Amino acid sequence: MHQVEIYTRAFCGYCARALALLRDKGVAFEEYDITMGGPGRAEMIQRANGRATVPQIFIDGQHVGGCDDLMALEASGKLDERLGL
Repeated sequence: MHQVEIYTRAFCGYCARALALLRDKGVAFEEYDITMGGPGRAEMIQRANGRATVPQIFIDGQHVGGCDDLMALEASGKLDERLGL
C-alpha cells in the first residue's frame, strides 16, 4: 500500500466524505487535524502549493488535492491505481 496523508479539521463535511471513501477502500492513512491551525496548517499550505482549504490529500508525498479531486480520481477509475489496490 501507498502512504496516504490527509489534513482535516473538525466539522468539515468534505473532510468526512474524503475520510469515508478512504476507509471504505480499506486504505491506511495518516490524518493531521489542523482544526486549531498552528504549524500543521502552515505545513499543509506549503505542501499544497498555497491551497488553504481542507481536506488536502497526499499519496506518497504527491499532492492529490481536496475532496473533489479525490472524488474525481475515484469516478475516473484512477484512484485504485494511485493507491495500489
